[in-house]
Amino acid sequence: MRAVLHSASTSRRNHDMKKHFLTVSKTLGVAALLSFASAAWAATEEIELIIKDHLFFPATLEIPAGKKVRVRIINQDPTPEEFESFELNREKLVVGNGQTVVFIGPLEPGEYPFFGEFYPKTAQGVVVVK
Repeated sequence: MRAVLHSASTSRRNHDMKKHFLTVSKTLGVAALLSFASAAWAATEEIELIIKDHLFFPATLEIPAGKKVRVRIINQDPTPEEFESFELNREKLVVGNGQTVVFIGPLEPGEYPFFGEFYPKTAQGVVVVK
């Protein structure tokens, strides 16, 4: 009987150890993935695009070909605006006195216009990829 109890106890302990090992492995895997994602995020170039008086500043954004770029759009107007570009396939609302982020690229060399949907006659710009 003692051998049977010992065997059951050992089996349970082995099962618990395997569960613990799997939990630790998953945690380390997630941590490694997050670390890689954080490094990729940090390596992404960031450009600021300001909306003021229903205009974009700068009106021309230059980005390198083949690179992903993070564009932080800062709306200094009290009214909302929407960053929109058919060529970039992007549309993002920016609340008044707020900000947001849009990722662009990697792109081929060329020009990619964008505009503010709420003030399209004044809020215009272009992404120039070189």
